[in-house]
Amino acid sequence: MSVTDPIGDMLTRIRNAQQRGKSTVVSPSSRLRERVLEVLQSEGYIRSFRVTQQGNGQAELEVELKYFDGEPVIREIKRVSKPGRRVYASVTDLPTIYNGLGVAIMSTSKGVMSDSDAREQNVGGEVLCTVF
Repeated sequence: MSVTDPIGDMLTRIRNAQQRGKSTVVSPSSRLRERVLEVLQSEGYIRSFRVTQQGNGQAELEVELKYFDGEPVIREIKRVSKPGRRVYASVTDLPTIYNGLGVAIMSTSKGVMSDSDAREQNVGGEVLCTVF
């Protein structure tokens, strides 16, 4: 099955799994999805993830979700730049999510990184999603 927005699909799987209280969620693998999950893990929104192989040779990402006192750590996760409407931000216009409590995940010329890392490296790029 073809997915037109793979990042949006992965974020929706994470959102749905957390609403149901699942400990893990599985998503098809790609390099961009792995980079987004690396940022989520480094910012403390998920426990871990790993790449597993299916029987037919296709790779999957198994994401271990994180909870605190029975509540999901991710309160809100939104896709910003969509296939129909790309959203770009220069280094001076990078968004702040909930006065710095949340994170915007950016795709820059130096790779996928959080908004704070993009400010440190003085690069702008495409705003993939926001997490709080």
